[in-house]
Amino acid sequence: MPAETTALGQRDGYHVLELDDGTTVSARTVLIATGAVVAVVGGGNSAAQAALFLAEHTQKVRLLIRHGDLGRDMSRYLGDRIERNPGIEVLLHTEVRELVGDRVLEALIVENNQTGERRRLEARDLFVFIGAEPHTRWLGDALALDDRGYILTGRNATRSTGNGAPQELGHELYLLETSRPGVFAAGDVRSGSIKRVASAVGEGAIAVRFVHARL
Repeated sequence: MPAETTALGQRDGYHVLELDDGTTVSARTVLIATGAVVAVVGGGNSAAQAALFLAEHTQKVRLLIRHGDLGRDMSRYLGDRIERNPGIEVLLHTEVRELVGDRVLEALIVENNQTGERRRLEARDLFVFIGAEPHTRWLGDALALDDRGYILTGRNATRSTGNGAPQELGHELYLLETSRPGVFAAGDVRSGSIKRVASAVGEGAIAVRFVHARL
């Protein structure tokens, strides 16, 4: 390490991981725990939690939400905390149109999506919480994925008719096993996961037990 995996293949009964430096690694089992790439401006719980955390460490936090209802996509208790926090300014109907700065961020150009009015907001850091993208493009069609690109595991992988679905398994898949027997997935990258650190750590530990059982 450090090394980046670019593809998953098979050879002589082994799983083969291709690395970005051209080398390969062969193994009888593989555990994928690459998580999700998270991009925050936003109005959901993740954005709210980030704003509240940052408000404890900086003088002013501006929360930019593209719609007009603070409580639409976040828990009520988070919305109430944000409204009561004097260090957080909520800007509704607001979208980022431009980043200003040469080598470092200096300001944002934002636009009211109802009036079209633009203005400059001084800022040194920008956190974007508008969704998550699973880190699975490198897999190609090697494994069965759901319609959002997350890795299917267990019975969901068995039933899948999508990319990478197995033809003959020979055994029922373990809970965290993918459509390719011997390849497991744990944490945020797995379809149906809770998307929380504690559950990801737990799945990683469980996957190790399944690896031993598979071997």
